[in-house]
Amino acid sequence: MLPHTSTPTATASGNSTPRLESIHNFRDVAGHGYSTETGSTLRRGVFYRANVITPTPADMAVVESLGLTAIYDVRSEAEVTETPDTVPSAATYTNIPILPGTIQDSAISIRTIDAAQDFMRLLNRSFITDGVTRAGFGQLLTALATTPGPQLFHCTAGKDRTGWASALLQTLSGVPRETIFDDYLLTNTYSGAYVEATAERIAKTAVMGRADVVRVMLTVDESYLGAAFEQVEADYSSIENYLHSGLGLTADTIGALETKLVG
Repeated sequence: MLPHTSTPTATASGNSTPRLESIHNFRDVAGHGYSTETGSTLRRGVFYRANVITPTPADMAVVESLGLTAIYDVRSEAEVTETPDTVPSAATYTNIPILPGTIQDSAISIRTIDAAQDFMRLLNRSFITDGVTRAGFGQLLTALATTPGPQLFHCTAGKDRTGWASALLQTLSGVPRETIFDDYLLTNTYSGAYVEATAERIAKTAVMGRADVVRVMLTVDESYLGAAFEQVEADYSSIENYLHSGLGLTADTIGALETKLVG
């Protein structure tokens, strides 16, 4: 048996998704096998989501065992250069930049919790309002639909760009909105230890209150994802219109994604 670095998460099917110490926000888009509004169940082992792929040897052995055919890195060129992925041997690597520069560069002047929360909501709204960002999400979802085998997509923390892509996949598969929000908030559990360690490190070097701001930036809140869905409604009236008109996805592409995910 391949080593796991922490306790796997059990599923109804008897399978498990490993908890990886060195890829802390690694998980299955299908969760434990989420139910849809029509009573179907999402198929596990199809799409995985994560933060940056820098595994220990033990965690890499687990990742290799998943049989991934492709990894999509949606970080900017600057982020990729700073921390390159370690790619499993059998997987192809594709960089699909979503957002320019780094979130840290954009947020460097933020000094209050309220400003940090406003920034995160605005960031999530930009997934709908910004044309270049929409093109990136369209490219990612098209690749996921047309590439065979298990695939993984990720950004730096695995929570914002990755969180929205995951929410879209779950939505088009018919997962209830409440379940989607619950899954989104799991980042705070999966990344909890990393967030606290980072905040403590910042507290030793930053001005008073900066650690709390960093903690806000590294976690998720229901209002962040809610802002994205609100913007979809304001700009496109529905997720369907956003997928078609905003992301440029064809009906065949959306159908292929749903077929892959819904068992």
